[in-house]
Amino acid sequence: MSNEALELLKRTEGVLKGHFCLTSGLHSDIYFQCAKLYQYPEYTEKIAGLIAQSLKGIEFDTIVSPAIGAVIIGYETAKQCRKRNLFVERKDGVMQLRRGYSLKKGERVVIVEDVITTAKTINETIEAISRFEPEIAAVGCIVDRTCGKTGLNIKSVLQIEPITYTPDKCPLCAAGIPIIKPGSREEKNVI
Repeated sequence: MSNEALELLKRTEGVLKGHFCLTSGLHSDIYFQCAKLYQYPEYTEKIAGLIAQSLKGIEFDTIVSPAIGAVIIGYETAKQCRKRNLFVERKDGVMQLRRGYSLKKGERVVIVEDVITTAKTINETIEAISRFEPEIAAVGCIVDRTCGKTGLNIKSVLQIEPITYTPDKCPLCAAGIPIIKPGSREEKNVI
């Protein structure tokens, strides 16, 4: 775990405490708002350098990131790794590789995300590029909240085991604490 990365997230007010609905739909008392970090190019460059360092020794050609949250960190990581950079984006609720982007069959790809909790967005990104038949070499991220439970080759700057709850078993909901949905994915039925 990188204490430097955690310190930069805290310094930029990117570590939030409260009652949150995560992009995954799970609830938590902690949220990592990496967009706060992205306000400061020098910090973003530093964090991307840590991700790039974690990818050393992995052979790959291209970085692909899910829009919107990971576009900046994906670009900066690709820049530091001197690799091509693409992003997938949501259209009609489905992640797609658009804008004339394409991959070659067997092209080695690293997916770069900001925060991973359940890997739902990572899996959607893989699905979005699967028709090109790339090789997924690794997944890089700032914060890995999965603690190795995805089966993916995740290279993270921070690995944190948070406490998460399904909405029906959330003690924060039961206590009547208002919920906040700070992420980029629209979820239905979030108050």
